[in-house]
Amino acid sequence: MNDAVSIAAAVREGKVSAVEVTQAALARIAVRDHQLNCFTAVTAETALRDAVCIDREIAQGNNLGMLAGVPFAVKNLFDIAGLTTLAGSKINAENPAASQDATAVAKLKKAGAVLVGALNMDEYAYGFVTENSHYGATHNPHDLQRVAGGSSGGSAAAVAAGLVPLTLGSDTNGSIRVPAALCGVFGLKPTYGRLSRAGVALFSSSFDHIGPFAHSVQDIATVFDVLQGEDDRDPICTKRPPELCLPQLKQDISSIRIAIAADYFTKGAEPEALAAVQKVADALNVTQYVTIPEAHRARAAAFVITASEGANLHLDKLRSHPQDFDPATRDRFLAGALIPSSWYLQAQRFRKWYSDRVREVFQNVDIIIAPTTPISAPLICQQTMILDGEEILVRPHLGLFTQPFSFIGLPVLSVPIQRQNALPLGVQLIAAPYNEALILRVAAALETEGVVAAIIV
Repeated sequence: MNDAVSIAAAVREGKVSAVEVTQAALARIAVRDHQLNCFTAVTAETALRDAVCIDREIAQGNNLGMLAGVPFAVKNLFDIAGLTTLAGSKINAENPAASQDATAVAKLKKAGAVLVGALNMDEYAYGFVTENSHYGATHNPHDLQRVAGGSSGGSAAAVAAGLVPLTLGSDTNGSIRVPAALCGVFGLKPTYGRLSRAGVALFSSSFDHIGPFAHSVQDIATVFDVLQGEDDRDPICTKRPPELCLPQLKQDISSIRIAIAADYFTKGAEPEALAAVQKVADALNVTQYVTIPEAHRARAAAFVITASEGANLHLDKLRSHPQDFDPATRDRFLAGALIPSSWYLQAQRFRKWYSDRVREVFQNVDIIIAPTTPISAPLICQQTMILDGEEILVRPHLGLFTQPFSFIGLPVLSVPIQRQNALPLGVQLIAAPYNEALILRVAAALETEGVVAAIIV
């Protein structure tokens, strides 16, 4: 009983108590997390108190939410009432505790889920590896010598290790999809603005998304449905009415037009990563290819904008606490602070042009498939890798295939590809804005056929 939906059903039916489920999760964390380093805080006392309340409600015959008794944890940039929101930093540890939960945390609790802690991440969400100089590296459950990905590495690894069935993370340039792929779980980056970011420490406001990690497509859809809805606390949160995805998962997908991303997305990757895409394409009988125009420039412009916005957000801290930053983060922010405003403005102008071109692509297809990462999980502290005979840096290139889609806020699900005696890889399912339901329908069909599946170790 690893998945959230099954746990919630068992709790509602009285087959197991919320307290028992919570105690089991806390026990798993106590036994395994000293090796994995997923958690920066475990909220055992409040979790057990909340579980007792859930069991009391059930005993009284009251209806509980879709996630009744399900343990969850969140990246430590989500506000948790009573905890200081670290955002992976040493500097933020000096801040007072949050006075209220982030909107997403509050919604999951309202649905009956039980929060058990906060999760490790790259400092200020600026990275792809979760090698945090303050709180340590998060280790990949499939090989403890390898990275979990980032910046939501703790979120992905906690699910992959079976510590909790679902977590929340954030995605700027690929920070949900990269760790989901490297750890072998499902990770959803919804449409930009689709889910509220209120109570979430931002890295780059015009890029940042929040989204779930989970063991199954059904769990992802359930959490996504719970989190939907407008929020006055977040000015960019859409006013669009929610579209529930869970009831649509079993609908026929034969009419959905699917294509493989060509050109840029077929270069600079290990053959295994491209083979994972082909495996999905073969299962869906997809032979059509599409070109995403100027994807390489989209990635370059994404670097410019996120570095500029991130540096501007942390400029005061760079001046007052330079020694307290993770050195790698500090150097990237300092570089971002030196980017000329004309570059930033040109990158934003290109962003509009690129969005229009990709919108044209989606006039002819509904779903595009592409690799999530160019390689499987690299070793912790590995600085370079060889791709196409060229030595390149690990950190920035893990987002090679994710950045062109987050650049314009498209919804993307990374689905895990199982490989015999090998590390996991991921494939991205990409759609036009607000088409999460289409993505999840295709993913559910792939899961039913056994083509994609979470790899829990």
